[in-house]
Amino acid sequence: MTRLKAIRIALWVAVAVLTATTVGVFMIRETETPANAAIGGPFTLEDAGGKPVTEAVFTGKPHLIFFGYTHCPDVCPTTLADMTVLLDDLGPAGKDLVIAFITVDPERDTPEVLKSYLSSFSPQIVGLTGTDAEIADVVSAYRAYRRKVPGEAGEYTMDHTASVYLFDDTGDFRGTIDLSETDDVRLAKVKRLLGIG
Repeated sequence: MTRLKAIRIALWVAVAVLTATTVGVFMIRETETPANAAIGGPFTLEDAGGKPVTEAVFTGKPHLIFFGYTHCPDVCPTTLADMTVLLDDLGPAGKDLVIAFITVDPERDTPEVLKSYLSSFSPQIVGLTGTDAEIADVVSAYRAYRRKVPGEAGEYTMDHTASVYLFDDTGDFRGTIDLSETDDVRLAKVKRLLGIG
């Protein structure tokens, strides 16, 4: 066997070992974090009336959850306006749909602030707040994201997940609505969730 042939064989063996190792690592990761791992979980927060609310508010009802905050300059009011239009488009078919707006900024978003802010949108949208620790737990349970971004003179904004989470009446996660989707696409997704489309 020539030296060149031996080097080629050694390289192919190395490639095979590396490929097997890579596949093994991804299989282990897939086992540790399955694609259908739970999104959501128990929580205790306050609604815009200051009343304690748990995840039981969603029991037996299809629901949408959106994480945002009242000082948001564009994404949040746009999304809530879209959800208001969506509810109008659904009409009576959407009467059991629960939409929750969970703040990522409990420092500023008290129940009173949420109540005032949400008065511009559908009354079917429920505002939820809590302590920073309670909000952190909910954000984590729903695999969402939030980060405080300092600004000038003590002001700040919040980076946060901008998708709307869709859950069926059994509480199973069914996907998301993206801000860039058209009204028709959003409506079709929610109709499927409600079993009417």
